Amino acid sequence: MTVQIRGITGYGAYVPRWRIDKQTIARAHKWMAPALMAQAKGARSFCNWDEDAITMAVEAVRDACPAPGSARISRLYAGSTNWPFDDLQNSSLVAAAAGLGKDVQTLDLAGSQRMATAGILAALDQDARSMLVVSDRPRALPASAQEVGYGAGAGALTFGAEGVIATMIGSASSREMFNDHVRGRGADSDFWWEERWVRDEGYLKLVPDIALRALESSGVRPGEVTHFILPSALGGIASAVARKLGVRPEAEADSLHARCGYAGAAHGLLMLACVLEKARPGDRILMVGFGQGCDALVLHVTDQIDSYRPARGVAAVLADALLEESYMRLAAYEGFVKPDWGMRSEKPVKSIASEQYRSAGQVYGFRAGRCGRCGTVQFPQLPICVNPQCHAPEAEFTQVSLAPESGEVLTITADWLSYHPAPPLYVGFVAFANGARLMMEIADVARDSSVEVGTPVRMIFRIKDYDTTRKYPRYFWKATPATNRTGSHRA
Repeated sequence: MTVQIRGITGYGAYVPRWRIDKQTIARAHKWMAPALMAQAKGARSFCNWDEDAITMAVEAVRDACPAPGSARISRLYAGSTNWPFDDLQNSSLVAAAAGLGKDVQTLDLAGSQRMATAGILAALDQDARSMLVVSDRPRALPASAQEVGYGAGAGALTFGAEGVIATMIGSASSREMFNDHVRGRGADSDFWWEERWVRDEGYLKLVPDIALRALESSGVRPGEVTHFILPSALGGIASAVARKLGVRPEAEADSLHARCGYAGAAHGLLMLACVLEKARPGDRILMVGFGQGCDALVLHVTDQIDSYRPARGVAAVLADALLEESYMRLAAYEGFVKPDWGMRSEKPVKSIASEQYRSAGQVYGFRAGRCGRCGTVQFPQLPICVNPQCHAPEAEFTQVSLAPESGEVLTITADWLSYHPAPPLYVGFVAFANGARLMMEIADVARDSSVEVGTPVRMIFRIKDYDTTRKYPRYFWKATPATNRTGSHRA
């Protein structure tokens, strides 16, 4: 009897397109915090006004499942320390938008910087075809070291017994009430303890013991580790721990700090996806999660690694960047400043739960109707076919999702008069490859961009508008200029 070994079967990642040079942030605060200039190396990512932990998680899941429905996920673990809802299951929204099906079990993870490693352990400890996604946008006060160093992003893994690209061959965990930072309910940003104390009493004393226990359980010596992953907002921590463990310097994984900043609880999965994108069969990965204790996992890369490709991959999402030169855009999107948007912004926004429920397939799944008689695809689906030569009843329609469909701009308008948090508002008709046509908002457009008729676009799940009275974001699909659309290439 052949025993099937469960492991990681796929990975995906997402980093917001918007980036800002860390020097730009430091210069904005040079009048009162000149020391920030010395820490400002590289660029950091930040969310557009219509992005949050849910929308980033959806993009990471879609990256890990290039063909919707092919992964047959039955359980979804979704984690963040910045979920938009305290009492509404965020993972259910992620599953709906990512097209995972109504029979998928969903569970929210929260409140821990090591939810990535804890989530991997939980996903491997049961038989279901499961998925883990962690999405985060840590918040920091203006002029703090964290504002310069933080970023945003999401990482996703799929698990199963077929097509396994990495197996777990050892692990160890401990619980320790060591607080390096804390954010109480309702707080806008984290409170950090002194950096030297966190490094010397936290990382350097707690991590090595657990990491060595994990290596011992796997039969791997520290010098045999190919990739060492230790996500941290503090620079130099991974190198110091690696030296103490005896891990070779060249095994230390790219921290990604210079390319996107520290993406909070999601950063471990981002780093792991980056490692797997370059890994070779036989590589050994030591991954550590730190926060009120420690998890250490030892992974072995299999021959299947060369057969897997994400939809885009880490290299592509990091390269797909829009560089913002003004600190004020970051300040506005993070809520540090509140611009006067004028009377046009003062319209009431209230969601109707009954209509959201009835139209969930169209709103979240972006499902259109395909006429069974003439093949016309229409969104939204009407009682009869819109083809004037057909008019077949909706009973003859089948459902097709527009989310994975490619398209191109058919018409385009840059509207400076309507209220929009990222003016101008770009809207236009999008012609889909399957024949559908739809008036859509076009997001993540650079100010000097030449979006025009014929520009290729892909679909993204974003916030449509926000009910400030009820703190309720409404979501829908938008188009965005399609760049770096192909999967990553292995070196």
